[in-house]
This record gives sequence, C-alpha cells and structure tokens, in this order.
Amino acid sequence: MRLLLQPGRRWRLVAAWRAPRRSPAALARAGMAETKPLSEPLSEPGDSPPPVKRRRPAGGKRAGLPEEGEKRYVPPPRKRNFGFSEAHFAETSYYFEGGLRKVWPYYFDFQTYCKGRWVGRSLLDVFRDEFRAQPLEYYRAAVRAGRLRLNEHPVRDLSVVLKNNDFLRNTVHRHEPPVTAQPIEFLKENEEVVVVDKPSSLPVHPCGRFRHNTIIFILGKEHNLKELHTIHRLDRLTSGVLMFAKSAEVSKRIDEQIRERKLEKEYVCRVLGEFPETEVTCEEPILVVSYKVGVCRVDPKGKACKTVFQRLSYNGKTSVVKCFPYTGRTHQIRVHLQFLGYPIVNDPIYNTDVWGPAKGKGGSINKTDEELLRALMEEHLSKASGAILDIAEEDLKSIVGDKEHGSPGNCVEPAQISPISSSPCRTEDSKSENGGGTSACAQNSALQLQAPESENGETCTSEHQDVKDHLCRECKIVRPDPSPKDLVMYLHALRYKGADFEYCSKMPEWAQDSWEET
Repeated sequence: MRLLLQPGRRWRLVAAWRAPRRSPAALARAGMAETKPLSEPLSEPGDSPPPVKRRRPAGGKRAGLPEEGEKRYVPPPRKRNFGFSEAHFAETSYYFEGGLRKVWPYYFDFQTYCKGRWVGRSLLDVFRDEFRAQPLEYYRAAVRAGRLRLNEHPVRDLSVVLKNNDFLRNTVHRHEPPVTAQPIEFLKENEEVVVVDKPSSLPVHPCGRFRHNTIIFILGKEHNLKELHTIHRLDRLTSGVLMFAKSAEVSKRIDEQIRERKLEKEYVCRVLGEFPETEVTCEEPILVVSYKVGVCRVDPKGKACKTVFQRLSYNGKTSVVKCFPYTGRTHQIRVHLQFLGYPIVNDPIYNTDVWGPAKGKGGSINKTDEELLRALMEEHLSKASGAILDIAEEDLKSIVGDKEHGSPGNCVEPAQISPISSSPCRTEDSKSENGGGTSACAQNSALQLQAPESENGETCTSEHQDVKDHLCRECKIVRPDPSPKDLVMYLHALRYKGADFEYCSKMPEWAQDSWEET
C-alpha cells in the first residue's frame, strides 16, 4: 500500500497501481474500510495514475494583475463587515487647539465593488469621469506608489478594464476639518440607551470628509461606547438631544414610535426679525434640491410636512422661537422658517443673499436649481466658508465647473499646489500590521511637531504626529481655522419624548433672555 497525495483533496488510502482490488470482506479482515469516491472514482486496474500538480518554481511571474492579453480572474464578492472595530478607532488621534478638536492626518483605504455603470470601462475612464477631485496624474502616481489595488493585487496599468464584482481599494492620506472642542455632555445612560447633548459642528456618524470627528467615533474612542444603534439624526450644525440604542431590539422599539409619529420633538432657535406672537403653523411641502450639497426648498412637488412655531422672546432684532416638527424632513425647520421670512440668524445656507432680495420668503427664488446651487457655492468660496458646509471638492467642481478656484474652506491666499512628482517614492510604500498604510518617504519627511496640550491637560501621543505625504494635495495647502463661533448655528434640539421616556437638555446660551450678540 502507498499514499497518493493529490493537491486540493483529502488524503486517500488507495491500492498501489495495478494491484488487484480487494473485496469488502478482505478489507474488513485487514481492519480497513472501503473508501468511497470523492469527486471522481478511484483508478481501475490498467488505468494511468492521476497527474500530479507541481508548484511553480520560485522566481516565476511576479504577483499582481495578469499581463495584457491574459484572462483576468475576478473572485466572488466577499461578505463585508459593517460597523467599526478597534483598528478603525486606532487609525489616528485627536489634539486640541484654539477651541477646536482636530484630527492628525492619517492613511485610509477607500473600498468599493465595481458599480454597474463601470463594467466594461477602464479604470482611467472611471477616475477621469467620476473622481475629478484629483487630476489623472495623481492616479498615475498612486499606481506607481502601489496605492491602488484591484482584487487585492497592485494595479500596474490604469487601462485595465473593470468587470462585475471587481473590488477596488484606494489608499489616501486623509485630512478632516476641525470641529468644536466643546465636550459631549451625557443626559442619560443605562442598559438600553445612551442620550447625549450633541455640540454643534459634529456629525452624528461618518460622512463626507468626517470620520473621527463624529459623535460615533468620539463615543467609541473616548468613552468606550461601541456598537451603538442610531435612533435619529441631527444636522451637523444642529446641537441638542441625540439618542442611541445599545441593542437592535431597543432601536426597533423606539423607531416604531418615530414611524408612527408618537415621538414628541421640541426645538429652539433664534431667527431674524420679530416673529409673530401668535402660534404659526407651516405645512409647505419640501423638495430636496441637492443631496450632495444638502440644500432643500419649498416646492409643490416636495414631501408633505408640518411644523408649529411659538415665539418665546424678542430683543428688538431677533426672536427666540420654539419649534415642534410633526414630520422629519431634511432641514424642515430651517426651510419653513426661511419660507415664513424669519430665517435662523446664522444659517449658512438659508440666510444668504443668493436666494434673492427676500431671501426665499414665500418661496420666491427666481433661479433654477442649478443656478441656485452654483450661486450658493460661489458665495461660500468667496467668503472662504465652504468648510462649514462640508462640500466635497468633486461635488464643488461638478457645480461651479473645473475652472481654477480654491477648495472648500479656501486658503489664506490662493493655494500654491506643487505638481505631483512623476517619480515614485524612493522606498516602497508599506502597511502596518493593523492595516493602516503609511508611506515610507512620507515618514521620512514628517514634520516633528510637539503635540499640543488639550484643554483637559491631555496630549496627543507621538504615534500620530503630523505627517506630510508626497501625493497628498491637502498637505500642500494652508487653510485658516474657523473660529468656534462660526461652527455654531442657533438651532437646538431641546426635548424628545416617547411613550416611556423623556429626555431634555438645558436651554443654550444664545437662547437666554440676557444674551447679547457679540
């Protein structure tokens, strides 16, 4: 007897070639069981032995995508894990400066499966048509640096044609806008929920350019509250009561109350002008003009909604108003107040002159949606306030065109962008064991800055110092920091009440009777 080892199969004890086959009784007497065929029958006497697969000798073709003309194999899609792990939280760290919470720049992998409209197109075409935030030379440099991977193989040529289920990974050097350093106040925490008083300027969850500077990440990184379920959301510039569930069951229970409109919501805001003393109800339908930019307006084709307003005070210039939204449309309170002629005092979208002399009162705009978006973007570019809107540069270019302009947030002076080097980094890019990619030459050219001390005396660890990346455009631009005052909008979620709970936050400072605008 001898063992024949066949790659990819379980070991089988078979009779030697040309040996006579034993009967089951003979096998039983010898203490052996008759083997059953796996994927094919065992060799019959007189057959040739199965071919033995041999390993490719060392020094063969290098790993990567197939050469031109070869058939490219696309693996089946994998199940992707959603949610955030310790590795995600450890990508970078915070530091505090000038009343702002900041994030050290870090390396991040954008991952996506091939979209249906990309099938049959080259990577070069896709980058040129759909990812216009960077010039094509950037993507060519990223290929040379090994930062573009297709099905986990380095991309060697952007002319590769995409197929269904192709998995693309793009490693970038990521910068996040600063947010207010105001701490997150806990209103309630038990075995079912976490309720916080959200500061203005913080998104609830990762979106756009924000990832670590979000409520979800701060709670996970600084308070060890992970795997929270979002029950409702607040606009990034809106502050106030924000609820999370600790389990899917609790989230489902509260979500049913929201869908059945059994949840009472109460907001407070400060608006321009003298708001009527009597209760005002607005039921104008709201239409989303742009999801990317986040702009809505009143329009008969929009979704039905209802908001009730009650004036609390008037100081001769502005009014403090309570708001009771009975529906939950995007920017509902802000759009209804603009329609009524009393926009929120410091609303960066709905209290601007681009809406016309009446600032959108009564729905009078006299612009097409495209003209409105272009005018809004150009105004924020001229005021260097685009960062407050969190507008991605590719979205900005699609609105105002590809002419030269500053990026959202603009620079102290016109941005001086150094051309991307045509030569790759002198040393190959490497990745740490936890999956965070770092460029070796970027590490060599890192600025050795002392970690600033936070307001509570903590300092950022030297593990995430400011690193300059040779491909990163943001590293070549100096942007002014917004003031903490610019990150606050006078709209606050004051109270949320359900069938078996009620959570309230304190009245914000700007809503006090004694408040004076500085």
